[in-house]
Amino acid sequence: MIDAAALRGVRLEVHELADTTHTAEDAARALGVGQAQIVKSLVFVAPRDEGLPEPIICLVAGTNRVSLALLAAVTGEAGVRRATAREARELTGFSIGGIPPIGHVRPVRVVMDPDLGRYAEVWAAAGHDRSVFPISPAGLRALTNAIVAEIAEGPSAETPAPRPAAHGS
Repeated sequence: MIDAAALRGVRLEVHELADTTHTAEDAARALGVGQAQIVKSLVFVAPRDEGLPEPIICLVAGTNRVSLALLAAVTGEAGVRRATAREARELTGFSIGGIPPIGHVRPVRVVMDPDLGRYAEVWAAAGHDRSVFPISPAGLRALTNAIVAEIAEGPSAETPAPRPAAHGS
């Protein structure tokens, strides 16, 4: 993962934590930041007629959940689904809880939650459930070549509630 960043001219500062960062809540607590500042790297797959399914990595604010319907619309993959733990490991080279946004064993499409852009700095897994690195959302997008699109359902715990619709809307 460090090498993948270096190939793009980016030096990452990896922090090793004493406790696991297997969940976004764990990582936020260990780092003393808001849960929405934790980047969840979630693996989804688009089925293919032959061979392995195509991996799609969703970089999501730690308080958000991916909507399969929104992800399908954004990617044009009607059959997209969450990868199993085994598929995630085979397609990325990393185990769930430590999947970084870059450095996978094969090329992946990356879709980024726009809610991450609300922060000056976010924290992503660095390949292990105890290692993380800080990065700006713009840097994360550029590093991963992500498309930024609405893929999360429901407001996150740290996202302001939507305004009520005006009458007649």
